[in-house]
Amino acid sequence: MMVDLILLERVEKLGQMGQRVKVKPGFARNYLLPQKKALRATKENLAYFESQRTQLEANNLHRKSEATEIGGRLEGLSVVVVRQAGESGQLYGSVSARDIAEAVSEAGFTIEKRQVILERPIKSLGLHSVRIVLHPEVSVAITANVAQSAAEAEMQAKGIDPLRLREEETEAELVITESPSGRREEGETRSR
Repeated sequence: MMVDLILLERVEKLGQMGQRVKVKPGFARNYLLPQKKALRATKENLAYFESQRTQLEANNLHRKSEATEIGGRLEGLSVVVVRQAGESGQLYGSVSARDIAEAVSEAGFTIEKRQVILERPIKSLGLHSVRIVLHPEVSVAITANVAQSAAEAEMQAKGIDPLRLREEETEAELVITESPSGRREEGETRSR
């Protein structure tokens, strides 16, 4: 069974403002109706929508222009998220949408965690591209720099991989500590 709705704003992967759509009851009941993104498609609501259409479109245009302006300043922003990780670079937890929203807010932009779109959880150190949806028609990409410390974050921002650097330093120390006389020659026997 599907529910017939009128969209009050553009909804990604569903439709544009004013479009009649059929959705599953749970999606309508739990998301579209409480968020005021849609109305049930009754005669009264259709009449209401038509009478308010110009006002809704004007409000949408105003919100879109504000979002575009903020998006221009937010585009390309890089935020640092410090987390503990194992030697392989795997995080002991993951970086969530809330963590990124807090980091962006600390950078001077107010966003909510629901505006942060993560394709999959961030579970490793490094630079990760994250999409921020400021308006149904405006989204920008920022970079989440996930590191174990602020110094490592700076190195990653410059293109240096701190994990590989540590491995190279460890290998260099191993080469220095091995002495030529410490190696066994072929045919040499051990005496006790």
